[in-house]
Amino acid sequence: MDQKSKKHTDITRRSFLKRVGAGSVVSATLLAGCEPKKNPATGDSLVAMPDIEKGKMTYRTNPTTGDKVSLLGYGCMRWPTLPTEGEPLDQETINRLVDHAIEYGVNYFDTSPAYCKGRSEEATGIALKRHPRDKYFIATKLSNFSPSTWSRKESMKMYHDSFKNLQVDYIDYMLLHGVGMGDDGMATLNARYIDNGMLDFLMEEREAGRIRNLGFSYHGDIKVFDYLLSQHDKYKWDFVQIQMNYLDWHHAREVNPRNTDAEYLYGELAKRGIPAIIMEPLLGGRLSKVHDHIVARLKQKEPERSVASWAFRYAGTPDGVLTVLSGMTYMEHLDDNLRSFCPLKPLTAEETEFLYETADLMMHFPTIPCNDCKYCMPCPYGLDIPGILLHYNKCVNEGNVPENEQAANYREARRAFLIGYDRSVPKLRQADHCIGCNQCKSHCPQNIDIPAQLNRINDFVEELKQGRL
Repeated sequence: MDQKSKKHTDITRRSFLKRVGAGSVVSATLLAGCEPKKNPATGDSLVAMPDIEKGKMTYRTNPTTGDKVSLLGYGCMRWPTLPTEGEPLDQETINRLVDHAIEYGVNYFDTSPAYCKGRSEEATGIALKRHPRDKYFIATKLSNFSPSTWSRKESMKMYHDSFKNLQVDYIDYMLLHGVGMGDDGMATLNARYIDNGMLDFLMEEREAGRIRNLGFSYHGDIKVFDYLLSQHDKYKWDFVQIQMNYLDWHHAREVNPRNTDAEYLYGELAKRGIPAIIMEPLLGGRLSKVHDHIVARLKQKEPERSVASWAFRYAGTPDGVLTVLSGMTYMEHLDDNLRSFCPLKPLTAEETEFLYETADLMMHFPTIPCNDCKYCMPCPYGLDIPGILLHYNKCVNEGNVPENEQAANYREARRAFLIGYDRSVPKLRQADHCIGCNQCKSHCPQNIDIPAQLNRINDFVEELKQGRL
């Protein structure tokens, strides 16, 4: 183990609280004692929030096309659903969200054939079609993840279907989706985009004007990222989408050795003058659902701002960032993010260092890096994989994962974990039904060893049930 990793491993709970600061601990205690009402969408206390300034959206200019792009981009991965059989998308609410976003200056909408069980493109197209075409930019992806879609024929069908579903005759931002995923990222890249001629075809489509900007979204194998950037003179990437947030800037490799710190990814793009589009600024919501002591630390610094706003301001501050994507399911999400970008208040050097120190403290809590993207679903054996992992993370942040039977809050934590587990994940979909088929593992953009984590959680649950911890 290197010294940097050892530093985080050796932090005790007492030293952690000492480093957070007595004021933060008192704040956390007061917050817990008063039990303030929480916003169900953001998790923040329902206190008076500043008004959103209409006409104040911060924009960045794409150096290739001159596009004036809103710094807040709408990620269309988590559109709201209706509580009926099959969970159809709630088109009426989607329309309202899109209307509100455009009214306050959002003009970048990011979707994919894979999002919302294949329904995001159509729903996004319906909502946007009601507005003039020059009021928004559409980003979508060639999401040919499955080997059955790697052929030129199937990839071409996916590409042309995107135009139909989105009801457009050109696409503003087209991405090779999730390059670097899988056990052999280079082999998969070649099969999905090179050997079948699809990348050459997409470059021809850009030349013809049916694609206005061509780029890729990166996950996983750093050899793929480095290779594609080494070919920048050939491919002339108009943008690249990367995962960047204040935790992953220095700690991505500590969370998972197969990942690459965001500092390197952003730096390589900046060297070449390639605009960065930021995904996962909140790590799938994990940076808005942090441990209570971290909440207190952030609130002590800026009581009137949400926990999430720190992450969005961080992601939007670097000049090389074109837009920051957020999957906003609720109007409360959208309004909170609009406050962060209408206009953006860039982080100072002192605030940036404060966030890096916060990230160091967060590494003390062993959450699983699940972003709830649901790429691992459906499980062939019916497990609710994201539900299991997110329940575990929630209990970590709330202090309900006891280390042993001697822990001061053992009985309360044990009860909270087990009862909450049964309430959030049906018994037939829990971790004990995992057979280790590994089908989910290759689909995870965070490179989580999902079967191993499910097995670990199941062992922990059994220990809790038997009272053997």
